Amino acid sequence: QVPLVESGGGLVQAGGSLRLSCADSGRTFSSYPMGWFRQAPGKEREFVAAITWNGGSTYYTNSVKGRFTISRDNAKNTVYLQMNSLKPEDTAVYSCAAKKGSPGYSYFDARGYAYWGQGTQVTVSS
Repeated sequence: QVPLVESGGGLVQAGGSLRLSCADSGRTFSSYPMGWFRQAPGKEREFVAAITWNGGSTYYTNSVKGRFTISRDNAKNTVYLQMNSLKPEDTAVYSCAAKKGSPGYSYFDARGYAYWGQGTQVTVSS
């Protein structure tokens, strides 16, 4: 019973683009801030991007600013991550998550996200 399901990953050459989708199959999280995280082999999970419940504000880690865009369409129960100018360093499993919990956790902190998808693999070749 995974409420969030990612899709759109794959293999792309450096400089290419991918669009990831995160489907809220249970139609539960339209009022939640949503985030994208990634984890490369042998590395810790890393924050990528986040968006407020109504899409009014977005947040990005410095390494993807200007290249990635997070958006959401609550009417379609879907969150997107448009990934442009991809680099080999972007290779990772990308997961979407719904933020819920203590306001003491920022949008950048994975501990503030209570619900997670299982991830989709993004591989960028050089």
